[in-house]
Amino acid sequence: MTGFGQQSIENDQLSVSIEIKTLNSKNADSNIKMSSAFSDKEIEIRNLLTSKLQRGKILLILNYASKREDSLKAALNTSVIKSYYNDLKSISNDLDESNEQLLQIVMTMPEVYQKENNEDVLAEDWPSVLEAIKSAIAKTIEFRSHEGEALEKALRGSVEKISTYLEEVKVLDPQRIERLKERLRSQVAEFESNDNFDSNRFEQELIFYIEKLDINEEKVRLAQHLKYFIQTLDTPQSNGKKLGFIAQEIGREINTIGSKANDVDIQKIVVNMKDELEKIKEQNLNIL
Repeated sequence: MTGFGQQSIENDQLSVSIEIKTLNSKNADSNIKMSSAFSDKEIEIRNLLTSKLQRGKILLILNYASKREDSLKAALNTSVIKSYYNDLKSISNDLDESNEQLLQIVMTMPEVYQKENNEDVLAEDWPSVLEAIKSAIAKTIEFRSHEGEALEKALRGSVEKISTYLEEVKVLDPQRIERLKERLRSQVAEFESNDNFDSNRFEQELIFYIEKLDINEEKVRLAQHLKYFIQTLDTPQSNGKKLGFIAQEIGREINTIGSKANDVDIQKIVVNMKDELEKIKEQNLNIL
């Protein structure tokens, strides 16, 4: 489900900004972008995102800067110093120059000092950073909730339309049966005039033909599936996958009604049902 949440902290100790974006996805796929300062906390952050946001493509951007003077510790970069010194010494020997001041020269060159994060400062700032992350997650969930209200309204509307179309099918079905009976009566009269007419075999084939075109069971099951969809939608738990399974069953009954009805008017209604069902399936991808 799409969502967005943002939280910032700005004081004389630190500056933190958290931004979370989520997009539709069947599974949880989290992507975390942050400085190396809290790289050891990445697993903890990822687990927190998954447990709270459950599903979706999740992007978290964490910007952090400490304002304390002791936030960074400087240390000699010995490998760089040795490399500079050996290179300068080799050049000096080739030129028959003195090596006395080489170390002094080396210490003025770039990257001879490396700055490291002060672990004590990071440990002190982490609780504030974590609270900012939790606050951004809460805002993302709130954003999703507002999206969910509109989504629920759309799903209920589509289910209601399919139910209305089903009632139209129920009205048309008896008329279809009468037309079918009349066609059969005409065909029976024609067959009975044939000297080779076998009444027993004809009766068996007639029963099979009628059963093949009967859609009463499909109408009942479709109504039950629609009712169950709404009941599942009313539960407080996240039921996106379950609603998806129910939508599949709804589609199966709609397709069967269309194929068995053998009636132009009912098939037109079935097309409208399928249109609403596609809307349900599309919207259902946004449900956790």
